[in-house]
Amino acid sequence: MANIKMMQEEIDQSSLSLRLDQDDENIKLNTKVKQLEEDRIKLQRTVNIQQTKMDKLKASESEAAVKCDSLQLQVSALHKEMEKLNKSSKQGAVAHNTVELRLTRALDEVERLKSELTKTKQMSKDKSSEEQQTRENLLAENKLLKKQKGELIVGLKKQLKLIDVLKRQKMHLEAAKLLSFTEDEFMKALDWGKT
Repeated sequence: MANIKMMQEEIDQSSLSLRLDQDDENIKLNTKVKQLEEDRIKLQRTVNIQQTKMDKLKASESEAAVKCDSLQLQVSALHKEMEKLNKSSKQGAVAHNTVELRLTRALDEVERLKSELTKTKQMSKDKSSEEQQTRENLLAENKLLKKQKGELIVGLKKQLKLIDVLKRQKMHLEAAKLLSFTEDEFMKALDWGKT
């Protein structure tokens, strides 16, 4: 009987120790799950910010292209105007020089805008490539975090099943203990009946 008591105390201590360890592990796992979720939200925000920057660059590129087209039309109009001035030389060299100057400035402006457009396209392309790489990295990291979260949840479920098994074992031990007492009393009653 003392043996059973000692075993019962050991079982109770083991059960308590297991429960405490389980609670600590559950707290750690819940903290890690929350941290992983926060990391995923931060990464999603970064992706959104990068997407906004890329959209702005595309809008800037579009504006530069429109301006370049507008200047090309101006250059075309200036060429026509210059041809008219050449035909009517009576208007004089001053008007011709003015048109030449405007044409040169317009051509310089077109060249400058073409160069800017090329740079903007290159920047946009580089940024797009960089954004794509960042997005892929973030998606891979997000996938890894989701996988880790799933593994943590599976571990948590396994530990909960283990607790249920330990509870059942404890219940069976208590039932066995009660059955042992009843058997002892029965044997005593038999012995008492013989005397």
